[in-house]
Amino acid sequence: MRWIKIVMVLTIVSTIALYAQDKKKKNDDVCFTVSMSCHNCQAKIEKNIPWEKGVKDLKVNLDDKTVCIVYDKKKTSPEKLKKAIEELEFICEIKE
Repeated sequence: MRWIKIVMVLTIVSTIALYAQDKKKKNDDVCFTVSMSCHNCQAKIEKNIPWEKGVKDLKVNLDDKTVCIVYDKKKTSPEKLKKAIEELEFICEIKE
């Protein structure tokens, strides 16, 4: 009887841990190299891209010319985010 209780508790704990991991896996990130050259370019990206569907966080680095985005992979994709940046008239490539 004691072993059954232990097994049940371990099963419940592992199920909760797996559920928490699944919830965290909803988000993914991607970085782009973008043809921005000034602070106005940076501001244009920072103003428009957060409004794209699924974007959770955005970091724009003018010195490195990179845009890193945390997004909900159920709502968008790197290709859609790349297209959104290109619609702002920037040349954009996914950074490997």
